Amino acid sequence: MSETTEQIGASLDALTKEFEIITHNLANASTTGYKRRCNAFSRVLDSQALDSQTYSPGTVDLTSSFDFSQGNIVESNRKLDVALYGKGFFVIETPEGALYTRNGTFSTNQNGQIVDSQGRIVAGQAGAITIPNGVSLSQLYISADGTISADGTSIGQFRLVDFGENENKLAPVGSSCYQLIEPDIEPITAENVVVKQGYQEASNVELIDELVDLIMVTRLYEANMDFMKAGKQVTSSLMSVAMG
Repeated sequence: MSETTEQIGASLDALTKEFEIITHNLANASTTGYKRRCNAFSRVLDSQALDSQTYSPGTVDLTSSFDFSQGNIVESNRKLDVALYGKGFFVIETPEGALYTRNGTFSTNQNGQIVDSQGRIVAGQAGAITIPNGVSLSQLYISADGTISADGTSIGQFRLVDFGENENKLAPVGSSCYQLIEPDIEPITAENVVVKQGYQEASNVELIDELVDLIMVTRLYEANMDFMKAGKQVTSSLMSVAMG
């Protein structure tokens, strides 16, 4: 009985974490550039009925990863809103090292440098990208390869990188940004990506899918709690018999 209780406890812990991830996804369904987090847990509801005859507790497999699939491209008409279509990331420079993001909602700081929503420098191929004095944002043109120009004069080019099969080595740090958890891995230049000026990449969270998962997790949690209660009742009955 104790082994089954431990299995149920592990399932409840895993399902609680799953619930937290789903609700976090739902909360970021409208966050630009957000990538949903997902878990590979056993979806026993697909093959088993939730009753005491067929459902076995302790079967939750919790392996967390990020879904970096493409989000919808939404037009904003802002000159420094830049969406990526295809595999790739913008590079954000910070004192603690490079961060990577799909959120291309940019602006300029007091020095004319292109920055993200947190005021951090957006990396260009040759460092920070600075809009010259006298050049207005309305004059900016950003081509499909990320080159920024004004009236035919090149100003700079976004540094765009890819991680290939190493995307699972990226860890979230907030504001739709990620950092490498293994410093020996080097990003490569993104080749299969198109830059679209005046657009934002929407979150890739699918509300219906998340709500379905939320219902499944809730039902699994309730089923495990029922098994826990049943186990306690059996133990209590055995104790009563033993005590005469």
